[in-house]
Amino acid sequence: MAQDINQLRKIVENEEHRFTLHALERMIERNIQPIEIKEAILNGEILEIYPEDKYSPSCLIIGKCSNKILHIQCSFNPVWIITAYDPTLSPEKWDKHFKKRKNL
Repeated sequence: MAQDINQLRKIVENEEHRFTLHALERMIERNIQPIEIKEAILNGEILEIYPEDKYSPSCLIIGKCSNKILHIQCSFNPVWIITAYDPTLSPEKWDKHFKKRKNL
């Protein structure tokens, strides 16, 4: 199982990733473009790993694109984009760098 950001980057760079219907719906609602997802993953880092996720092990990535910071949840193998959002729209949930969840 690929749990390395470099392996995820290679898959995304080669356009071998896919989007779930849920991800596409959220991206439309949140005005996030597929190219922004790619850019954020290519310069991002893994924040959290979910080995017991519902369908397949996944992770949460933080990355920058354009003028946005994005959080992207994706599975490892195969790489499916599960959801994406701008954590700056919910600053009360994250530390000042949007890398660690606050205990609410």
